[in-house]
Amino acid sequence: MKHLLLMSALVLASSSLAAPVPTTLTKGTLKIGMEGTYAPFTYKDDKGVLTGFDVDIAKAVAAKLGLKPEFVLTEWSGILAGLQAGKYDVIVNQVGITAERQKSIGFSAPYAYSSPQIIVKKTGSLAPKTLAELKGKRVGVGLGSNFEKQLRDAGGINVVTYPGAPEYLADLATGRLDAAYNDRLLVGYLIKSQNLPVRGAGVIGQPEAVGIALKKTNTGLKTAVDKALSQIKADGTYAKISRQWFGQDVSKP
Repeated sequence: MKHLLLMSALVLASSSLAAPVPTTLTKGTLKIGMEGTYAPFTYKDDKGVLTGFDVDIAKAVAAKLGLKPEFVLTEWSGILAGLQAGKYDVIVNQVGITAERQKSIGFSAPYAYSSPQIIVKKTGSLAPKTLAELKGKRVGVGLGSNFEKQLRDAGGINVVTYPGAPEYLADLATGRLDAAYNDRLLVGYLIKSQNLPVRGAGVIGQPEAVGIALKKTNTGLKTAVDKALSQIKADGTYAKISRQWFGQDVSKP
């Protein structure tokens, strides 16, 4: 009898330590919003398979949560609205953690850091180091992105918005734009892997944090996601993913 009571106590203790599965839109599934056109973070490879740094991070987090990842692709311009409309549980798509966004949506702890960078045509003479040097220039940027807001706040720049990075980088390469504005990690990846005729110019400001976006009201999911992020950093999963895509640890400023 004593042995049975001891075994029962151990079972109850281990059950109490197990993390509860967070509430999601579909039981057993984590629906993840992302663009699918934003290499190297989220895009389709030559075989049409969704891949990228954010894809790998999302899969690793879902695994720690005990949930099946389901990716929902949407254009950046409507991705935050899609979260509010309940189309997915989270967004894993290099969403910058800003004070303005925090008024309406929730964020996990930061999982990556980068800085904005000006992008110019490789063969051109333009080499701006500051946003002030872009005044009067046609600059391509993603619609609704934090980068768009920075350009508009700078003033005097002819801001041209696009659904995603491929479109404005194509226009930059053909001379329809004077410059583009995006993430420093993206610029380095494009130059290295896709041989686009562009180059990085000025890096602007301090490193910025990005997080997994979710509804402010879903505090249980936030707690679970934060724990999952800590776990993949502690067990080396994050470092492996980061080195694969960027050759460095991007979890710190």
